[in-house]
Amino acid sequence: MTATTDSPSAERSTDLLTGVLLGDNHRREHGFWQRLISTEPFRRPEHRTAEERLTLAYERLRVLNDCLDSGARLAADHRALAALHEWLGPVDPALTTVAGIHYNLFLGSLLDHGDDGHRDLSDFLGLRRIGTFLCTEVAHGNDAAAVETTAAYDRERDGFVLCTPNAGAQKFMPNTSPAGGPKTGLVAARLLVDGADHGVFLFLVPLTDAEQALPGVRIRRLPTRTGSPVDHCLTSFDQVFVGRAALLGGDHGRIGADGEFSSAVDNRRRRFLASIGRVTSGKISMTACAVGCARATLAVAVRYGGHRHISGPRGSQQVPVIAHRSHHGPLASATATVFAMSLLHRRALDRWEEDGPQEETERLVAVAKGWITWQARSVIVECRERCGAQALLENNGMSELLTGVEGAITAEGDNLAIHAKAAAEMLFAAAPAGPGPSPGGGPGDLDDPGFLGRLLGELERIWFGRARERMGLAPHGDPLARWNAASGPALRGVESHAQRQAAEAYAEAVAALPEGMARERLDELRRLFALDRIARSSGDLMAAGLLTADQVNGLPDRVEELISTVAAHLPDLVDSFALPPELLADWPIARADYVAAYDDPGAAWQTDEGRATVPDER
Repeated sequence: MTATTDSPSAERSTDLLTGVLLGDNHRREHGFWQRLISTEPFRRPEHRTAEERLTLAYERLRVLNDCLDSGARLAADHRALAALHEWLGPVDPALTTVAGIHYNLFLGSLLDHGDDGHRDLSDFLGLRRIGTFLCTEVAHGNDAAAVETTAAYDRERDGFVLCTPNAGAQKFMPNTSPAGGPKTGLVAARLLVDGADHGVFLFLVPLTDAEQALPGVRIRRLPTRTGSPVDHCLTSFDQVFVGRAALLGGDHGRIGADGEFSSAVDNRRRRFLASIGRVTSGKISMTACAVGCARATLAVAVRYGGHRHISGPRGSQQVPVIAHRSHHGPLASATATVFAMSLLHRRALDRWEEDGPQEETERLVAVAKGWITWQARSVIVECRERCGAQALLENNGMSELLTGVEGAITAEGDNLAIHAKAAAEMLFAAAPAGPGPSPGGGPGDLDDPGFLGRLLGELERIWFGRARERMGLAPHGDPLARWNAASGPALRGVESHAQRQAAEAYAEAVAALPEGMARERLDELRRLFALDRIARSSGDLMAAGLLTADQVNGLPDRVEELISTVAAHLPDLVDSFALPPELLADWPIARADYVAAYDDPGAAWQTDEGRATVPDER
């Protein structure tokens, strides 16, 4: 079933597909991280407790920091931050978490609000103090603009007094313990000046020394979460004073030398969004982490499927388990999805770099984050199942990556919440304009990739149209009832929007490749991705007159044909992921001699007597 080719043209094809996945400048953009995770400090440890693994994560953070020419340059480079997450994610999710918080949310926010240049960052750049980020509270997650922690301006001391007024206002889940070294946090708090609430801003607050919390700061470890250990804590403040320079101000708000508050932004919610602008870069990083983890698990599953032999249909004949359609079919579909995820991630990253903080670009980043992390979970679950019970063991990595992607689904905005926000924005916008699925009207040709792309666009129009119809039938004067009536189809519209964006990214990538094997492989994946999604909604498309009954009946056969075609090239396709051999060597089931990982040096078969009892079948 699976076939690989060992030729210069095949190697060239793999290199071209690597460029599709990682970008034209992938050697410059990703080479550092590929080399870093290939070194000894990043090898998978054996038999460590949760606390030992947490200690290792912070030790690796220091190794990483020592390898950088500039932590500030990394923090200022959204593309480099994404690459960090893309490659460290499959190696150590805990390290990826603390590194992302330190470099993106903490250092990045300091740099974004450091236009005066007077703040000394040397302790943070040298990791003499580790940065963390305290926004979410027990009672305020996705509605973080409603946080209750206060920072009251004290005119006499020219600074701020931080207080936690109740249990619901405790900061929830930041890595604020002394683990790894002294910590300093950026704390989201309501700025109060003479009793007036000016909205939520960030304040730079020392939290711990090397051993314990500082006076007035209370830190309690939360129960252990599943997966990679991070020192998640509850953190509260009791009359903690910080100087006026602790406020991360700017045009959105500042306290002047006269002790008066001023802001060029009237809306308090917009002040808050300006304060936490790094969350958007965090969303991009979450998609990168999810893409990297999905690629790694898929590569391992394909390799293991080729190494694991089972009884064939004829007596003693042995065949690789991946030869079975029930095994290679889901992996072929997962490969088409992983390429789509990678392409959509890069599209969102490119748009963000080109356009910056604009409404449509930020929405694309949010939609991509939700869709990609959900797809990553599905891919990882599928790969885990295809590898059986062995993939449940920690040393084979997949169980850790599954829980890691669960964190990405929730971090930087819970997926459902950010998709609901996008759905509302798109629902109330003008109906999307665009050509119908076929220039001549009516159904088109399923062999035409352009037609398939237009069908995905029509699904987006169908679902948002239904949402508007349902909203129109709901009682006027009851916004919640109207939203509840529309939210179901509107969320399906957001999903369709993500799929259309991925299909467009596929089309651009295919068009950019020269004629040859790489373009053929990518076009096969593109068509499998599109047809699979179209088949799931074929009834809706037929009802809209966009597909005929014969086309709907023929969709399963077309999908099956493409699965067979893609499955024949799975080993070469996962080779294009450019995963370092050292990474794959850390996962026993990725190796052809995976049974050796379970060998018992004291077993009977290791002795001459034991070997003598084995029958000679020659």
